[in-house]
Amino acid sequence: MFNSADINSFSNVFEEIGKRWMLLAVRNGDKLNAMTASWGGIGIMWGVPAAFVFVRPQRYTYEMLEKTDMFTASFYPEEMRPALNFCGTRSGRGFDKISAAGLTPVYGEDGYAYFEQAEKVLCLRKLYVQHLDIACAIDTEIFMKNYPNHDYHHMYVAKIEDYLIRKP
Repeated sequence: MFNSADINSFSNVFEEIGKRWMLLAVRNGDKLNAMTASWGGIGIMWGVPAAFVFVRPQRYTYEMLEKTDMFTASFYPEEMRPALNFCGTRSGRGFDKISAAGLTPVYGEDGYAYFEQAEKVLCLRKLYVQHLDIACAIDTEIFMKNYPNHDYHHMYVAKIEDYLIRKP
């Protein structure tokens, strides 16, 4: 259903992440959770293709990310917007959010989990984690506009281990 592709063929990151959103999926043993994210990017870090994403500590996904080094970021066609909205507004801590969102898990032989409905998938391995801190903010006005409750994200920098695209 999916093939590996050259990461250099990844389309407009501003469109994909900022406007269409992405779904972060974390597998920990027999547990799988996903959350919608619209903050992040793709580039080169320490000489390797990398992605960076942001997750608040209150999120169940954060709890799971702290227990594993592997996760995915996947991208969807517009008709999947309701599922992404659902995954961005509900916690999977107490129920099967994946089924409720109508998503079908795919478990790769490499241990990564993603969803059959995705068009593109980044298979990611954590390289670095940093808790955002107002003491490091240069523009504190924009920082506080996004964190009025001081609930700062953690930033995850991850190596792109594989880039998958759906077979036509």
